[in-house]
Amino acid sequence: MRKHTKHSPEFKAKIALSVLRDEESATELARRHKLHITQIYKWKRQLLDNMARAFDGEDGGSAAASAREAELLQKIGELTVERDFLSRGLGRLR
Repeated sequence: MRKHTKHSPEFKAKIALSVLRDEESATELARRHKLHITQIYKWKRQLLDNMARAFDGEDGGSAAASAREAELLQKIGELTVERDFLSRGLGRLR
């Protein structure tokens, strides 16, 4: 039984770009990297389908992530202050 290998996004992009640039054929890449040729064609299709996202004018995803990160950092600060306050209060009772 073959073990399932998880490839990094960088590896997948490198393989798909090699096929798109005609640097090597999909068959050669499949043989060299011990991949199934349909997997290479699937990665190539994913690359082509998602290429336009690299040129989107707005980066709304990272703005939302930054806002969420700021919210979480604020909450962490509040919880830290609360924890410190309660631990000092418990220290006086003992």
